[in-house]
Amino acid sequence: MEIREARAADVVRLGAIQLAAGAAFRTVGLAWAADNPVPTDDVYAEYVREGRAWVADDPGPVAFVLVDVVDGCAHVEQVSVHPDHAGQGIGRRLIDRVDRWAADRGLPALTLCTFRAVPWNAPYYARLGFREITAPPGPELAWLLRAERRFGIDPATRVPMRRPVTATR
Repeated sequence: MEIREARAADVVRLGAIQLAAGAAFRTVGLAWAADNPVPTDDVYAEYVREGRAWVADDPGPVAFVLVDVVDGCAHVEQVSVHPDHAGQGIGRRLIDRVDRWAADRGLPALTLCTFRAVPWNAPYYARLGFREITAPPGPELAWLLRAERRFGIDPATRVPMRRPVTATR
């Protein structure tokens, strides 16, 4: 399975992957997260155009990651692995690809915001080397966390995390 930069033709599959992956939230009492609308194809396309989206191709996308730059770090906005391909290390490979992208740009770390107690969220990312950000977050990450609260997400359920870039340039 190849991890590659997403292409315009991949955009039409990303929403379905995110919906399928999100269905697992129903099993942990977060049906609202499973039912949350996915981004529009235009949003996915913007990530693709800007070179901030990668897919796992088997053939065709079965998983993807979207990245922003937040407070000077590579911020993992979304990782979704279709359940038919879960448990194969694809998420780790996507995160490692983001790590190389960040290293190529001289960014010091990867960040993300995730659910604290969902097994495939914070505990999973901790196994990948992410640690909870306990100091006050930078202004952009703080804004993202406030936006989540305005969306109705209980801040006690969320955790911002950071991992130093490990790839070499």
